[in-house]
Amino acid sequence: MNIVIVIDSLVGGGAEKVMLTLAEQIATLKHNVTILSLANSVEYDIPSNLQVESLFTDRASKVDRFWLRKASVAKLESWFEKKKSEVGYIDLVLSNLDRSNNLLARSNVENVHFVMHNSVNAELTRQKKLGPLSYLYLKKSKQNLNGKSLICVSKGVENEITQGNLITPSAITTIYNPFDLKKINQQASELNTNIPNVPYLIHVGRLAKQKRHDILFAAFAKLDKKYKLVLLCNKPTKALKLAQQYGIAEQLIVPGFEQNPYNWIKHAKALVLSSDFEGLPTVLIEALAVGTPVVSTNCTFGPSEILTGALSKYLVPIQQSEQLARVIEQVLADKPNVTNAAILQQVNAEQVAAKYLALAN
Repeated sequence: MNIVIVIDSLVGGGAEKVMLTLAEQIATLKHNVTILSLANSVEYDIPSNLQVESLFTDRASKVDRFWLRKASVAKLESWFEKKKSEVGYIDLVLSNLDRSNNLLARSNVENVHFVMHNSVNAELTRQKKLGPLSYLYLKKSKQNLNGKSLICVSKGVENEITQGNLITPSAITTIYNPFDLKKINQQASELNTNIPNVPYLIHVGRLAKQKRHDILFAAFAKLDKKYKLVLLCNKPTKALKLAQQYGIAEQLIVPGFEQNPYNWIKHAKALVLSSDFEGLPTVLIEALAVGTPVVSTNCTFGPSEILTGALSKYLVPIQQSEQLARVIEQVLADKPNVTNAAILQQVNAEQVAAKYLALAN
């Protein structure tokens, strides 16, 4: 089959990584996969069995605004016509993130499914704080998905959409994000001399309000000073500046964006997620896969679907730094064995790829 995955860009982010993993697995199953990035910026290493093309020659940050939209949609449709002339038929198109969704929702491109990576309500609440124009843009972006086929990355995201009245999809289902567990463990075993030989906690995620580094830093400031905090994030200087407000800058290790985060995660005493909202936080599953215990805010959505059974005691209400610190101390004392976590049976890349491919049939 011929599959096209459309995404805003391939800079370091969760949705981008998820789609690269899915694309690589689909290609391994002998299908033709093209990733169409609206922007021409790529931070990830692209596997050799994948084809990546970009629609625009720059960051493409405003291509879906009303004054450019018509031309952008025409350019997108033209790209798909050219692709069809090369391969004959496109069996499946997966659209990711708002700009891509806005263009594809208005296009004549067929066989499109829209992947919902986050809580819609939480995104809108955050956008409201940025001003009325930002909020209206995002609200309209979500309403563009009315009558479309949606794939949600967690049951929580699916339930929110079906119980709400903002989007009425033509079809909706949940498919968990794919993980190449074997490859993750291989990369986790790679030697990296930059990894410190001291006890440390780790947080992986871009420096964005949603990730609540302020809550993370406030909690970390309450812990034993013997621990360091490794941040794998996109804005090291900004992170260090914020850490100074909590008196922990000296304990921070900020290597920046790492192509292979898994060996960093494997050697950590615990991974901490402090977000206000997520869709299905990839990094929690990656940590469990390499045997690293995790503590997470019980945000919407995902963590409560990942940390089930005995691991549910490491869930903390959002925005509670005192409780976060206490539960981090608890997980450090417990040292739980997490490699048999139930979620790991549901996210194997080959199984997930089969579910996506079934959409084309």
